[in-house]
Amino acid sequence: MPYARPEALVGTAWLALHMSDPHIRILDASFKQPGVAPTARQDYERGHIPGAAFFDIDDVATPETELPHIVPTPELFAQKMTERGIGDDDRVIVYDSVGLSSAGRAWWMLRLFGHDNVALLDGGLPKWKAEGRPLENAVPAIPHRRFTPVFRPELQRDKEAIRANIDRRAEQVVDARSAGRFEGTAEETWPGRRRGHIPGSRNLPFDRVTDPRTRQLRSPEELRRLFDEAGVSLDRPVATSCGSGVTACAVAFALHLIGGPEAAVYDGSWAEWGLPGDTPIETGSAR
Repeated sequence: MPYARPEALVGTAWLALHMSDPHIRILDASFKQPGVAPTARQDYERGHIPGAAFFDIDDVATPETELPHIVPTPELFAQKMTERGIGDDDRVIVYDSVGLSSAGRAWWMLRLFGHDNVALLDGGLPKWKAEGRPLENAVPAIPHRRFTPVFRPELQRDKEAIRANIDRRAEQVVDARSAGRFEGTAEETWPGRRRGHIPGSRNLPFDRVTDPRTRQLRSPEELRRLFDEAGVSLDRPVATSCGSGVTACAVAFALHLIGGPEAAVYDGSWAEWGLPGDTPIETGSAR
């Protein structure tokens, strides 16, 4: 069975063949938690796919907020894309240093602002390196481009929408964090946050949607099985969540690839929901 939306995924051989096309733009969307060294930007500067611009998740965001990398205004997003040479007529290929961890965030944000001509590099930087393909550390030339944002609110959720959904259950909430963080048995990686999960949510850790050896997306059959085992129905609406709205996009991408519902992403995710306050929390396995 092929993927339902195969245009959303490209292989390393395809990228190597087409990377000289002036309307193929490449983005390195690698991300690491604060305090981890070397940083994702330092890794990028030491070696990236030729021509790739760095999609800094903390830079392509609303500045000076209490929550990490919150989605910027359409105007600011357009400015950040122009700075990276992304225009309305470009096909954008995104990757990260893990395979599929943070690249989904760039994919989702481009689509959130109306740019559907975007795909993920299957296997990401690990597969590119494993095949001995070239890297460079030079700053790429940035072409002059015009990016016109068209915001799609149906692809984003905020805290109040998630809170209202607890009783309504109009959407299935799928949490992309590890099982330990979801169940509350492991320490939460964002400081000062409580342990547990949004009541009624399901758990599908983001790293399960890729093969741990090749870092490539699992087959359509395997992805469907993973969602089924997590208790997620592919014929009902879905909102995804995680620690801070990054790996939630990997699960949203997997759903998109197999023709599931177009998932909305809870941007604040656990970095917001888990703060001390009155947001309800469950612990243990999904009920």
